[in-house]
Amino acid sequence: MSDTEHGKVNGELPGEYSKTLADAVEELEKWRKSVESAETEKCSLLLEKLDTEEAKKKAQQEVTEIMKNEEQLSTTFKIKTQLILEEICGLDKATQDLMKKLQHCKEQLKIKKAETDSLQQRFKIKAQVPEKKMKFTRVEKDELDEREDPGHNTKAVFTITQRPSVLLKGGQALITFEEEKVAEQILRLAKCTVSCDKDKVDVKPYGITLEPSVKFEVHISVSKMRVDFSNAPSQLPEDRMRDRLELSFSKPSRGGGEVEALEYDPKTGKGRVTFVNTGVAENLVLKQKFFVDIGNGMEVDVGPVYEYQLKKFQTFSGVPKRTVMFGGIQDVTDEEDLQDHLEIHFQKPSNYGGEVETIKFLSAGKKMRAFFSEDSSDVEAQ
Repeated sequence: MSDTEHGKVNGELPGEYSKTLADAVEELEKWRKSVESAETEKCSLLLEKLDTEEAKKKAQQEVTEIMKNEEQLSTTFKIKTQLILEEICGLDKATQDLMKKLQHCKEQLKIKKAETDSLQQRFKIKAQVPEKKMKFTRVEKDELDEREDPGHNTKAVFTITQRPSVLLKGGQALITFEEEKVAEQILRLAKCTVSCDKDKVDVKPYGITLEPSVKFEVHISVSKMRVDFSNAPSQLPEDRMRDRLELSFSKPSRGGGEVEALEYDPKTGKGRVTFVNTGVAENLVLKQKFFVDIGNGMEVDVGPVYEYQLKKFQTFSGVPKRTVMFGGIQDVTDEEDLQDHLEIHFQKPSNYGGEVETIKFLSAGKKMRAFFSEDSSDVEAQ
């Protein structure tokens, strides 16, 4: 074949062949790059796939672990719920038992309270004792006391007597007749009709029982040789403080005397001094204050040393035989006027009454305590 047939001209390819070859080369290069890009993308996708599969595997493991934990938690929750329900049932039962015990205790308390009220009513000893001036009457010598206490104490005996009483409320009246039989006649009546000018008042008679009263003796013994002191806070060591106190109480110039013993509590600042001779304690008690040589000086409070005993305690109650209580009285007029009408009515023998010794009426809304004297002809002891 000739060179012309192969398209060569002077050793070169014709123009159209050269252009076609260049396009082919360019196309080849383009496809090569595409293949390389595809290979790169393929590698990336393979890597991503591996990462995704690993993440998926890890996620599956986590889900499995979560499901396993969830199952364990569910089992634990069921067990705890069952335990709590059992505990609640136990608490409910215990609560019911406690409620039963509480109800029983309330019933017992109610019974005990009723017994206490009954006993307090029978043996009432609390009473407000008013202040009263005392009068020295005589000295009674007791040979036994003189042997036990040869003049070291001053002794006194007080007899306390509580007068029997009853509480009078509004709309009630107390009438004491001179004769017992009149009160008996009135108490047999179911009611009494009292005329008050244009009005009439129905009143009901009642027998009364006086509240329990007491009588007892208070025996007091006041020491002639000892005094108590207070308000002496510790400013020195305990031994020195005690020495300074004893030295101060030993000075006759300040009203003291020879000290036999001294007790002192540094925590409370209180103590007790026992003197050798009588008379010193009495003088200090009258002064009530004593100056002690401690630091810049200290003034302590001085008081008597006494003992007391309750003796010959007696309780009693009674029923007044000549006194009648009337209740249900309406305030149809003023208190004083209505009291006069009551007295006039019960003075008349035609109304089963008799001579009235005392009378007291209270209008509605008031109350007072009526006291009775120890008249054996009026009060019948129980």
